[in-house]
Amino acid sequence: MEAATRSHPPVDSPQTSRHRVPVWALAAIPLALIVAALAALLTVGGDTLGERLGPPVEEIAVERTVLRPGEIELTVRNMGPDAVTVGQVFVNDTYVDYRTTGATIGRRAAETLTLDYPWQADSPYLVTVVSATGATTEHEIPVAVETPSADGGFYGLMALLGVYVGVIPVALGMLFLPLLRRVREHWIRFFMAVTVGLLGFLAADAYLEGTEIAEAGTGAFGGAKLLFIGAGAAYLGLVALDRFLRARSERARTTGASPFQLALLIAIGIGLHNLGEGLAIGSAYAIGELALGAFLVFGFALHNTTEGLAIVAPLSAHRHPSPARLAALGLIAGAPAILGAFIGASAYNPELAALLIGAGIGAIVQVIVQLVPAIRDRAGRALYPASVGGILTGVAVLYLTGLLLST
Repeated sequence: MEAATRSHPPVDSPQTSRHRVPVWALAAIPLALIVAALAALLTVGGDTLGERLGPPVEEIAVERTVLRPGEIELTVRNMGPDAVTVGQVFVNDTYVDYRTTGATIGRRAAETLTLDYPWQADSPYLVTVVSATGATTEHEIPVAVETPSADGGFYGLMALLGVYVGVIPVALGMLFLPLLRRVREHWIRFFMAVTVGLLGFLAADAYLEGTEIAEAGTGAFGGAKLLFIGAGAAYLGLVALDRFLRARSERARTTGASPFQLALLIAIGIGLHNLGEGLAIGSAYAIGELALGAFLVFGFALHNTTEGLAIVAPLSAHRHPSPARLAALGLIAGAPAILGAFIGASAYNPELAALLIGAGIGAIVQVIVQLVPAIRDRAGRALYPASVGGILTGVAVLYLTGLLLST
């Protein structure tokens, strides 16, 4: 009987191996050619197109307004392809003197204009910036309020606000843990469904808020696109974190994450959401657009108390969570409101706000994906009367408490 023939992979001869191009060279050669071609197009390619006809394309936008006694400071950014030279500035159709560090604003560059103008508190103003070619940009100040100085007392107030609307409400909501331990399994699934509803409402609300903030900005760095960039980065980052936690946990289950892993992911998602919330509070307070009275702080606190319930819902199956772990979860979820208030009060930027809010959306979506296995009934269904009722309850709770923020 003939011996069975076996196929073997071709073996490179020494002559062939000696002349083989390294793998890194196969990648480096096309990249080098691409870089060279783009550099040539950028440096000498424009000369082959002839002289461009028509006036320059000028477009500037106001990013930030700071009001001091006798001064209005505007941070403007050039949004067009051509450099812009500021020629004149008017306030309510009155020419005003201004100071700037540079006469010309390059493409995508920013410049600060300091206007010498004796503005009056609580009065509206219309600022018109006129370029050297006559192009105009208008910026409205609905109510003039002096911008608070960023001193120690101001940051202390921001920290106190972050504690009021972030840390304390989350901690109070986590007090529901003893109750959740005493209820039956089907009620646990119901409360997990409530958590899904809470997080879903937060994600939708954050998307609407982030879109509005992005549209109000200059759009120099992408505008609303930053929402999706932040969401994608946060989602993928939390997926990687979840895989890391499962790999290190001896109690990892094939049907989903462990109770503490779920609670941690929920805390991170809520923390990123509270970061965006603190950002909005700090920026609004810094420009005097938010009357932070006791009733409004109460509304924020009530609104965020439900977030603590969402964190401890997965821990109802965990018999002995340590106080240190519970405290850590509360700080992860609530403390970012303090950081957001700091950023918003000192260096608010709509583009940064959109990116951070997008990160919160991505984190919340990833957490919802993790929660779905926990709400399935014994038949494996994720949507059944009790779970749908829980989801709608979560949406209704945040909707009703959110109404306090608009009154």
